[in-house]
Amino acid sequence: MHDGITIEKQGKPAAVICTEPFIPTARMTARIQGIADYPFAVLPHPMTALTDEQLWERARQALPQVLQLLVGKG
Repeated sequence: MHDGITIEKQGKPAAVICTEPFIPTARMTARIQGIADYPFAVLPHPMTALTDEQLWERARQALPQVLQLLVGKG
């Protein structure tokens, strides 16, 4: 979250991806960074134990959210 907000403050688009258990932490970090309503993509947890095919499926799940974050702003 911190990195995504920092990149956006530099005028570059960013898309933060967070897994479900970390939503409260992401929201708190956004508030601390001064952008309480900073949008981010959410995926199911966990990620580390997934097979390559499962990771590709998560990437496919994330894509619409990431595209909305990157090009849906304005």
